[in-house]
Amino acid sequence: MTMKNTRNLILALVNAAVVVLTIIFVGAGAQEDRLNAAGHALNPSTAAAAEGPTAQEFTLERRTDGDPMALGAVDAPVVMIEYSDYRCPFCGAYARKTQPEIIKKYVDSGKLRIEWRDFPVLGEASATAAVAARAAGEQGLFWEYNDAVYAAAPERGKADLSEPELMAFAKNVGVPDMATFAADLKSPHLLALVKADLDEGTALGLNSTPTFVINNQSIPGAQPLEIFSSVIDEALAQVK
Repeated sequence: MTMKNTRNLILALVNAAVVVLTIIFVGAGAQEDRLNAAGHALNPSTAAAAEGPTAQEFTLERRTDGDPMALGAVDAPVVMIEYSDYRCPFCGAYARKTQPEIIKKYVDSGKLRIEWRDFPVLGEASATAAVAARAAGEQGLFWEYNDAVYAAAPERGKADLSEPELMAFAKNVGVPDMATFAADLKSPHLLALVKADLDEGTALGLNSTPTFVINNQSIPGAQPLEIFSSVIDEALAQVK
């Protein structure tokens, strides 16, 4: 390869990287506009309050003490909300590769709280898997179950996640009362909670999994740690 051809190849690679990053951040900016608009629709009182001097910005954070579907301190300065589907291969890639790094860097140090939202957009099996994870959460093992499902997920394509598989995951992570777990798989209450999360994400205009929201700014897809760090660090700087 000539020197000229080498330079052209390098320039092409750099330009491609710039295009990819532009797509990520432009898409996130458009998503943020939709989040803010949908936030007012979900919380009409927020729109009314905006006219007064004590208006507060719409937030998706729940900060429920003892929430089994959250990681990190309830009073952490920044909350990241994750909308995911258990059958989504990109959600699995994030869970296996990037989430452990985020937990080590931000959650363990008390800087970040992660709140899970079910967003089962890939069909009935996804919703059933979401109920199964919540059933494990009823016995204190939500994140262990979550990790087990994603650890076994294929690199490409959608996991089947049949009921026998969901039961096997529960047994493998040590769910103590398997009879209760099996009953909870059919729980209308847990299914309604899954649907409520799905409705929330749909109302916000989310259209892919995984999607992460920090300070109403979205991060679409299984991005590398550097992308998450940029948004998290910016959010941390705003609360200091």
